[in-house]
Amino acid sequence: MAIADDLKKTLTDPTPLYFAAGTADLAVQQAKKVPGLIEQLRAEAPARIEAVKNTDPKIVQDKAREAQEAVTAKFAEVLTAIDPKKLGETAQDLALRGVGVAAEYAVRAKETYDKVAEHGEQAVRTWRGEVSEEIVDIAVAVEPKSEDASQPQSAQESDAADAPAEEKPAARRGAARKNNVKKATVAAGDES
Repeated sequence: MAIADDLKKTLTDPTPLYFAAGTADLAVQQAKKVPGLIEQLRAEAPARIEAVKNTDPKIVQDKAREAQEAVTAKFAEVLTAIDPKKLGETAQDLALRGVGVAAEYAVRAKETYDKVAEHGEQAVRTWRGEVSEEIVDIAVAVEPKSEDASQPQSAQESDAADAPAEEKPAARRGAARKNNVKKATVAAGDES
């Protein structure tokens, strides 16, 4: 039963789809910046090319040789300083640090995943126009009723006023989703 519950939860969780939508939306936002970067590179390219042309090759070779000598000297210093006993302790310490760092990165990755999924959910709502529906719902809830509150209503009228004449689209979608989940649950139960 636990496997079926896990499977049901996995198949009905929209977060991965929201993550994909958020990733796509962020990619589009970044792609909009590309023309500006191309113009910037186009403007800077002649000066950079000229600087490379004017560089003396002997200076570059001397700097490369100096860097190579410094690396060789450091490597020889490290080889002479290796103590086998300390090396084992250091390896163990580094392994423990690595586990801690990996756990930290896993937490950060989950936070980033959740943020991108939240951004994707907002993007999907915007694409669907649901944001405007929510704003209208909020405005209706905040707006005072136009009826005169001083007139008492009969019990029958108040019951009629409390019952919605027509469901809102969001309520219908929620009901449809619940019905679909119930149907899927019943169908999954029949197959077992």
